[in-house]
Amino acid sequence: MSPPFGTPFGIQSRRDDPRRPLLQGVLVLLCLGLPAAVVPDVYKYVDKDGNVYFSDEPLSGAHLSLEWKRTSKRLAAENKQQSEAHRRRQEEAMARVQARLDSHAVNVSAARPSAPVSGSMSERRARYRHLIEANASRYGLSPALLHAVIRTESAYKANALSHAGACGLMQLMPATAARFGVGDIWSPAENIRGGSAYLRFLLDLFDGDLRLALAGYNAGENAVKKFGNQIPPYRETQDYVRKVLRHLAAERLAHRS
Repeated sequence: MSPPFGTPFGIQSRRDDPRRPLLQGVLVLLCLGLPAAVVPDVYKYVDKDGNVYFSDEPLSGAHLSLEWKRTSKRLAAENKQQSEAHRRRQEEAMARVQARLDSHAVNVSAARPSAPVSGSMSERRARYRHLIEANASRYGLSPALLHAVIRTESAYKANALSHAGACGLMQLMPATAARFGVGDIWSPAENIRGGSAYLRFLLDLFDGDLRLALAGYNAGENAVKKFGNQIPPYRETQDYVRKVLRHLAAERLAHRS
């Protein structure tokens, strides 16, 4: 049976046709192959049985209803947009898989504790011990965890400034400091309080998962959420979590001895 139109590239698709999802893309490619002067509009019709018809000119018939009309240029743009969205979804899915693998690697490599704090760092550590213990008690954190984070972030240097603009003992970004009510970001007392409050927030956000809280402290909680509540596949963040966990293991070992 001949189709209900006589166009050079008219396409009909039954509702149960397995090729149906591909027909619109095929039509776009055909349109793109034509000279600019003869590129037509594209019409999509559906009949009462659910069959789909694509045509380069209007069709008539009481059994047909026009679903949409597009220029071939618009169809090509929509097809490109859909392809890019599909590619992004694939990349994000692969990143989530890699994040799970990297999380396992972090757990394995963090089993070996760091060397104990010594020398001038030990002196700086002692200088801020009372502030660390007070804020650990205030926010329901272990002093060992705050020591591990501060050792990783600044090596107990109150004037530390990163290339990204993170400041002080717990390397607070100005926006994070403001978020948690830090008035003077360079004050050791204020800095430790703000960093402790942020860690408490992250632990609550990620249901007590220390690895994710540390990843959020380094990369931001939205980065952790983006990768399906896994450690983001960023080398810096992976190394950061690993380093803090090693320092934490050393703190706990020193406390037991």
